Amino acid sequence: MNTTTHFLSEAIQLASDNVGGGGRPFGALVVRDGVVISRGVNEILATNDPTSHAEVNALRAASQSLGTPNLAGCEVYASGQPCPMCMAAIRMAGITRVRYAYSNEDAEPFGLSTAAIYADLAKPFAEQSMYIRHEPISPEPTLYRAWKDAQQG
Repeated sequence: MNTTTHFLSEAIQLASDNVGGGGRPFGALVVRDGVVISRGVNEILATNDPTSHAEVNALRAASQSLGTPNLAGCEVYASGQPCPMCMAAIRMAGITRVRYAYSNEDAEPFGLSTAAIYADLAKPFAEQSMYIRHEPISPEPTLYRAWKDAQQG
């Protein structure tokens, strides 16, 4: 069994075990240099936290384990195609490689696809199903300037 198949199989097993415990069918690993740094499963039902996805939980654990929010050099292996939130979190963590076993097309018949969310997010804000508008209250972003000044001082 090659490395990719091994890690994807482990992510699938995590997801399967999670289903056995009453959770949703998603598992993920963060791997660096061929070593598993962290594992995560979808805990939405256990925590009532809509952000408690397998990938996000694995990222949080990896960041704690490595003592940094910068996970550049790590890879994510997921049982299912990461949703837009997870993909954004993976990118924000500096990870540039993601592999997943099951696609949104595979998930669609089971009500688990996030393809519609991806499609909606690809539209300009004014055309999305969610109301999103930039409504500035001052001409200058003073909050951001204060943060930058604090970083330099």
